[in-house]
Amino acid sequence: MEYRRLGASDLEISVVALGTWAIGGFMWGGTDEGEAIAAIQRSIELGVTAIDTAPVYGFGLSEEIVGRALAGRRDQVAILTKFGLSWGDPGERKFWESKGPDGRPVRIFNDTRKATVIAECEASLRRLGVEAIDLYQQHWPDPDVPLEEPLEALEKLLADGKIRAAGVSNFPVESIDQARRRIPLASNQPPYSMLTRGIEDDVVPYCREHGIGLLAYSPLERGLLTGKVSAERVFPETDHRSGLRLYSLENRRRINAFLERIRPIAARHDATLAQLVIQWTLRQPGITIALVGARNAAQAEENARAAQLELEDGELALISAELDALELDR
Repeated sequence: MEYRRLGASDLEISVVALGTWAIGGFMWGGTDEGEAIAAIQRSIELGVTAIDTAPVYGFGLSEEIVGRALAGRRDQVAILTKFGLSWGDPGERKFWESKGPDGRPVRIFNDTRKATVIAECEASLRRLGVEAIDLYQQHWPDPDVPLEEPLEALEKLLADGKIRAAGVSNFPVESIDQARRRIPLASNQPPYSMLTRGIEDDVVPYCREHGIGLLAYSPLERGLLTGKVSAERVFPETDHRSGLRLYSLENRRRINAFLERIRPIAARHDATLAQLVIQWTLRQPGITIALVGARNAAQAEENARAAQLELEDGELALISAELDALELDR
């Protein structure tokens, strides 16, 4: 396993980190807690030293599962979690409707007011069963609360020792810049994959210039880049992928054809397509960490072993050429 420092923070973590959105079940059609715990523990055995979660992943369930899986292993990993997305009664706040793992409607809303952030941190500490969070990240920008409020909360949590480093997630350059000027900012966590590369235009150059780590989430594009999602697969209504344009029948056919064209590179290294894609992600300029989800021990092992793959420059160039020729319905 390779390890990299996250920005200017003291956190040095594995280049492949475990993302636990799917483990929470929310928007993924449910979860199997036993399998989830096995995925976390197998990741740690293979040198993964960072687990990323969030309260909204299963409405506390993902954090609780992470906490149970890390019992007796806390000193082996950095815990990364988030704040800012709440659920339940929004009061006067704007909300959007979704469905919980049980299929029932749920209201989700932004709330990054200072008092709320501090209370959220305490709730996450309880669910995780820890005294401090290693990296605490604002999950999404909040259009209704000035950024100074959550930044003040992060300052206090840092001073109180409740968190060890602060980060943001899904932030545009302007907001990253504002946060960086107020607090020591370790990282930004944006979506990034072979199919989702918009951050290369502005976010990546800015973060490289200012020494801010980039935690790329969904590098496998929610499973689409593993080669295991056939064009015929049907997703249940509670699985958010059923409504994604990238998951349309025609896009899946084109993406799977692209994957078949680069499969010989993976075969040459005795690797899977998923491992090839993860390593490609880690070789892109400015990307610090690949956050990859796993729902069982086998997936966790496949992801972790991607760090061992060594791609030649010519192979990377061939993949880039195939990507340039890939046309998708956006």
